[in-house]
Amino acid sequence: MDASLRAFTVAVELAERRRDAARQTLASVQGARQAAQGQLDQLEGYAREIQQRWGAHEGRVLGPEVMSASYQFLGRLEHAAGLQVRVVASQDERVAGAQAALLQAELRLASLRKVLERRQAELQRSRARSEQKQTDERASLRLRATYDEEH
Repeated sequence: MDASLRAFTVAVELAERRRDAARQTLASVQGARQAAQGQLDQLEGYAREIQQRWGAHEGRVLGPEVMSASYQFLGRLEHAAGLQVRVVASQDERVAGAQAALLQAELRLASLRKVLERRQAELQRSRARSEQKQTDERASLRLRATYDEEH
């Protein structure tokens, strides 16, 4: 294998490792995004559950302290859910960035593989031409030797 092929082979191997690392990063970021979404879903579900409980007590008269505490608690839940919405949005951005990085790594790898394939094909054609040239030279020498023997 000639030096340029070795260099491209090393470049392809490095690009493969980078692509694999980008895949792992994407999987990790997607997992973090799913966890953040799960927490948001929990907060929203808990808030809905509390509101449903209050709806079930419509006919009952609750004291002002209970109502105030309940509204404060619900307000805190909604605030936490709002913060978690931002966390999910941030995770969405990280996922998009990781997807873009993976795409770039895959494109780079495909490009390097294509160049390597072309170089290998060029080397193969060059070897074939060299072998054909040697074959032609041997045939020419035999023909000349045969001609010289006859004359």
